[in-house]
Amino acid sequence: MGGKIIHIGLVGNPNSGKSSLFNCLTGLNQKVGNFPGVTVELKVGEAKIDDNLWAEFLDLPGTYSLYPRRHDEQVTYDVLLNEEHEEHPDILVVIVDASNLKRNLLFASQIIDLKIPTVVALTMMDLARKKGVEIDVAGFERELGVPVIPINPRKNKGIPLLKKTLSQVMASLSPNSIRNFVPDALWGRGTVQAIKERLPQLSDYKALHLAFNYKELNINPSIKRVVEDSIKDIPFNKTLSQAEEITDRYARIKAIMQQTVVEPDPLQRTLFTDKLDNVLLHRRWGYLILLAVLFLLFQSVFLIAQYPMDWIEWGFVKLNSFLSGILPETWWSDLILNGVVAGLSGILVFVPQIMILFGLITVLEDSGYMARISFLSDRLMRSVGLNGKSVMPMISGFACAVPAIMSARSIENRKERLLTILITPLMSCSARLPVFTILIALVIPNNYLFGFLGVQGLVMMGLYLLGLLMALVVASVARWFIRIKERSFFILELPTYRSPRWGNILQTMVNKAKIFVFDAGKVIMIISLVLWGLSSFGPGKKMNEIKAGIDHIKSLPGTDQQLADNMYQTLKLENSYAGILGKSIEPVIQPLGYDWKIGIALITSFAAREVFVGTMATLYSVGEQDENELRLRDKMKAAKKKDGTPVYTLASGLSLMIFYVFAMQCMSTLAVVKRETRSWKWPLIQLVYMTGLAYVMSLIVYQLFK
Repeated sequence: MGGKIIHIGLVGNPNSGKSSLFNCLTGLNQKVGNFPGVTVELKVGEAKIDDNLWAEFLDLPGTYSLYPRRHDEQVTYDVLLNEEHEEHPDILVVIVDASNLKRNLLFASQIIDLKIPTVVALTMMDLARKKGVEIDVAGFERELGVPVIPINPRKNKGIPLLKKTLSQVMASLSPNSIRNFVPDALWGRGTVQAIKERLPQLSDYKALHLAFNYKELNINPSIKRVVEDSIKDIPFNKTLSQAEEITDRYARIKAIMQQTVVEPDPLQRTLFTDKLDNVLLHRRWGYLILLAVLFLLFQSVFLIAQYPMDWIEWGFVKLNSFLSGILPETWWSDLILNGVVAGLSGILVFVPQIMILFGLITVLEDSGYMARISFLSDRLMRSVGLNGKSVMPMISGFACAVPAIMSARSIENRKERLLTILITPLMSCSARLPVFTILIALVIPNNYLFGFLGVQGLVMMGLYLLGLLMALVVASVARWFIRIKERSFFILELPTYRSPRWGNILQTMVNKAKIFVFDAGKVIMIISLVLWGLSSFGPGKKMNEIKAGIDHIKSLPGTDQQLADNMYQTLKLENSYAGILGKSIEPVIQPLGYDWKIGIALITSFAAREVFVGTMATLYSVGEQDENELRLRDKMKAAKKKDGTPVYTLASGLSLMIFYVFAMQCMSTLAVVKRETRSWKWPLIQLVYMTGLAYVMSLIVYQLFK
């Protein structure tokens, strides 16, 4: 990468098209992390602006104004107001939704007045035209005093012109607009002048915000002292100044729109979105449609992923067979076959399902339906002591509890936030998906009800809904112990329905697959190798006794050598370190229908739930001989207890599914709960109540179905 690198911040209201523009500009050259010191997501990507200029784009959290009310809005505020912040941008691109100009222009006008070099990107122009809104872009640009570029990131329209404009702005790197958005504004005038006498480099508006919030802002202490000294003797009413500012800005916005925007009579036509919402948000049909959408989602995970999963399994069976034929019979050959290859198969076989699930979820988000799910759920949330803001972390929990718990920071009410954190791990995350799918394939027949309702898909949806239902029950009970006294309100902007951006969906699928393979995969592989060691070795004296006993049996006339070898492998596994560990907890888990191998999986999967499958792959590979032509599901289906009965029956399979629906089984989640609550009290409470709930419910299910 050559040329100069500049830092460009993308800012705008939520649902204005900011993330679409970020994805369009950066493609796969992006990474996700956290802002230093906080848990708000940081998305950074790189893109080439021209032959000599590269830019690092920062997707700042969406916000409605420069008066932050949520934690993520505070992050944007800190980045913009503090020039010494490591993420402070050289240039800002303000994304403005052309179909909601009045609301979007409030924030845009505040950004312009900060006098950071700014470009306005007008999105949703096609939707504005459908509403009958016509914008004089040249006049609009003249009134705002900054470049205005119409774009459509979903179709890559206007992006070359936007890049060219950014290059031109970078060449001058001076404030685009000399005048303030509201000429001769009087808000806090005396205070602003006093600050600028000592800090003349500041814009009027930035000086006003320093007067508002210099104590809270993480800025240079010397600047804080200057601001404090400048205004200590000047009477200043923050609330009155803010109210006057908002009133004046909206008056100026109204004047600009009268000159540059043609709008139809609001009663003249009803948009397609409104007509569709009348159906999808109906008080009865809306919930039935939601259940149908969820069923199709989970059924598709099975139907579409079945073929690529079969191909991957077939490939690993052939690879295992090929390697076992050419490798010598040594310990390292066994490590490769039953440690590395078995671990890899336990990772890669579930990549198609992970990709399909996240692809379909992204379709729901891009189309605008995911926000409707939040709206439909608000009444239910309020009945158990939460509010609609809890829905998004809970829905995010279907992907992963770690970022979902972090996103609960958007809930202002501390007790509601704590309740949300406590119940979010009960959402069935993607890590449970490999466990559910292999167990459902084992014990649930692939039949159809009424010719089109797949039983396996219904069971999968039932497991997800069971976690959601139990989360609501737990919240309803816990609210009596965590009393909520403050009133809170749920305000949600419903985005318009849009065609999904297929490139963005494909990119999300690839990114989620990479995260699963390289993050979860590393844990699975390490545990698979450790398990191979624990399963292949044991106390030396005991192992020698087993070897001597089998050698004696094989030396007897008429002995079936293959049967003797299989007996040796079984005894070796049972008396290995892994076998000893599993058998030590077998009395506790036997009432649930589990054997000692499942016990080992329960222990190892505490690192990450999806490790269950890798553990099974390793244990059944180490414990069997001449089974190279069998898939893991076939090996598990053939597994027998000492009395000859199958290990995986309908009762034990359902019991194990229920255990994984409710059990914590995730160290990362406990760690992030501790970080968010700043106490070990709440993660320990989670661990105890979820483990107890999992054990009791699994016991009940096993006793009912055995």
